Amino acid sequence: MSSELLAQIVASLVAGDPDATVDGTRQALAAGIEPLAIIDGGLVPGMRIVGEKYSTGEYFLPNLIVSASGMKQAMAILAPELKARRQHLTSSGTVVIGTVRGDIHEIGKSLVATMLAVNGFEVHDLGVDVPTDAFVARVKEAGANLVGLSALLTTTMHGQKDVIDALTKAGLRPQVKVMVGGAPVTRKWADDIGADGWAHDAVAAVDLAIRLVAHI
Repeated sequence: MSSELLAQIVASLVAGDPDATVDGTRQALAAGIEPLAIIDGGLVPGMRIVGEKYSTGEYFLPNLIVSASGMKQAMAILAPELKARRQHLTSSGTVVIGTVRGDIHEIGKSLVATMLAVNGFEVHDLGVDVPTDAFVARVKEAGANLVGLSALLTTTMHGQKDVIDALTKAGLRPQVKVMVGGAPVTRKWADDIGADGWAHDAVAAVDLAIRLVAHI
């Protein structure tokens, strides 16, 4: 029974049916399946399949957005259950992520945050139009080892450099890896501003994050 319910959650994510993902998550909890088992046996493998299909071109951005929405809603249901049971996800690392000052683009950054959470990262999503000092403060507070900086406008790209410079000034740069992304952002730009890596989409960002924290 439990394997069937977990398989239904996987299938709902692959099909891009958030309502079914939420319903399946509730059913699994009602059947006595532990929250961690639902995450590890249903949500994570489902989103990995979606990510693979996106990487190969079988799925497109709307598919990824819809499936990520289902994942996010399911995690909102499971979070209080994890807390009540004093259970914790195995952490791949702690990441502070946000869209830099002056930029209010949300979708790409939120997708990366969701996909990182799926893959075991403790994610501190600061949202959009984030002041430089807010990144620095949260890195200190959370003891983060990874920072993700999104910029979707050529006029806000320099905000990524401002954060890197601020982390350096605060003496935090040695403890954190910085990855950047956004439509106008390139690998050359990442190199020029001293970032540790660049990713062109959410799936690539997860692969990059895993590689970066492995070398800390």
